[in-house]
Amino acid sequence: MDALKKRILTEGKNLGRGILKVDGFINHQVDPELMNACGRELARRFAHARATKVLTAEISGIAPAFCTALALGVPIVYARKNRPITMPDQVYLTLAPSHTKGLNVELIVSPEYLGSGERVLIIDDFLATGQTILGLARLAKAAGAALVGIGVVIEKTFEGGRAVLQPLDLPVEALAVVTDMTDGKIVFAD
Repeated sequence: MDALKKRILTEGKNLGRGILKVDGFINHQVDPELMNACGRELARRFAHARATKVLTAEISGIAPAFCTALALGVPIVYARKNRPITMPDQVYLTLAPSHTKGLNVELIVSPEYLGSGERVLIIDDFLATGQTILGLARLAKAAGAALVGIGVVIEKTFEGGRAVLQPLDLPVEALAVVTDMTDGKIVFAD
């Protein structure tokens, strides 16, 4: 997606240590037109998968997952990081390391909204180490759901996430693939 790559190059910031700051248009302040275009493109790429739910992680994954789910005409479920009192006693819960927070976070989903027989498409803002997406996959599997694919807005190949996800044997689609961020650069595949 050329519009996405252009925004990353013009507004994204390489903060070092593999951190790409895109919170001015993707994950703090969200450009709804760009995110809608990203969601439509991810939905196009996964139309054949016949997903019945889109699953993501709170909070940064919600915007791209919402737009993808809207384009597919299916509900979105997001894994919470804190359990609200409205959630039932029995939940699906896993831990995943957060690259930007430097610690493990809980990912929690209510069985009311994710169950067996679902065809789940995981959507997130980034694929870096793959650990958050693996956590989401564990939640879907614990619910008895079938995973049908993984879509991300930005993949950072140098962090090895795609290789970590390979045992899942799922199609993985990224809208922008960053291959190098050394010396303050942001370099795309293609």
